Amino acid sequence: MSRSFYILAGTLVFLALVSAGLSLEPSSSQPGLPSNASLWRTAAIFLLLFGLASALVGVLSQLFEQVDRRNEQARKAARRKRLRR
Repeated sequence: MSRSFYILAGTLVFLALVSAGLSLEPSSSQPGLPSNASLWRTAAIFLLLFGLASALVGVLSQLFEQVDRRNEQARKAARRKRLRR
């Protein structure tokens, strides 16, 4: 599950970089697109923040999955040890 959050984070950060790049372009080379650079910068900031939040959720979910897996392994090992006595 954390892999999908990493993919989402990477996509959002890439789109943030594209938006930041568009804010540096002159408005004459963007026909039909909003030419306000502050709009592109704002979109880039929000996309970057959402991308970072998605990466954080991915890291936390991976940590919790690892804790669950290790807890399960320890429980099985303790059960095997009890049965051997």
